[in-house]
Amino acid sequence: MAKGFIKGVKSELKKVVWPTKEQLFKNTAMVVLLVVVFSVIILGFDMILEFADTNIWNFIQTKIG
Repeated sequence: MAKGFIKGVKSELKKVVWPTKEQLFKNTAMVVLLVVVFSVIILGFDMILEFADTNIWNFIQTKIG
């Protein structure tokens, strides 16, 4: 049973079309760029929400006491 599985894996790996170095570099650069962009966007939202949270609690504390 295991030999048949291994043969199947080998035959499927022969069908794989591997990317060229240029494609691999472009795809890797795109992934890194998107990670950085989305990290900056999330950081911005985090800073806005933190600022709003601090101001809301300060406002509540000044009204209560």
